[in-house]
Amino acid sequence: MIIDVWSDIVCPWCFIGRRRLQKAIANHGSGHEVTVRHRAFQLQPDISEVVPTAEHLAKKYRLEPAKVAEMQANVCSIADGEGLCYNLENTLSGNTADAHRLILWAETIGRDDDLLEALYSAYFEKSKPVFSHEDLLMITDDIGINHQATLALLESDEYMDRVREDQALASSLGANGVPFYVIDMKFAISGAQPQEHFDQIFAQIHA
Repeated sequence: MIIDVWSDIVCPWCFIGRRRLQKAIANHGSGHEVTVRHRAFQLQPDISEVVPTAEHLAKKYRLEPAKVAEMQANVCSIADGEGLCYNLENTLSGNTADAHRLILWAETIGRDDDLLEALYSAYFEKSKPVFSHEDLLMITDDIGINHQATLALLESDEYMDRVREDQALASSLGANGVPFYVIDMKFAISGAQPQEHFDQIFAQIHA
């Protein structure tokens, strides 16, 4: 079974969805080979600056700061239920193209899942930025990915075509947001569905 997962590093529901999917795979993966493949999806592909997330959300949705804080607190509560410790108050928003390129490259050395987990944790649980080369190198250094190889990738434009292709494919499959899952290119699931939803689909597939 191949599960393609479209997500963005700065989408709080994507990390929550990742945990729910992992739990469902643990429940139903015995005796079945399951490959989870990262697909790039940029929620803000045109953003060129790094700004406080609360400020960005207030402007985008025309909300008062108090309403944004309430929304973020609600997401933190849901994340807590999945064993995640979100700290959204001081997060930043920016362009995630380089982070996606890095994950796609890391797949070639078998470290994509490790890197994705580290990026999510750094951003959502530690309020660390994940946008500049320096930001990303700190994270890859922490998990032992070769510094010079990472730097060479970041200073190139490699995998940018893949990022665009993934985004276009998601659109062609009907996705207008993330997380978005496609199982064996047959079964599509939109949004951070409850774990039980994944459980039901996996049970049907295995049956």
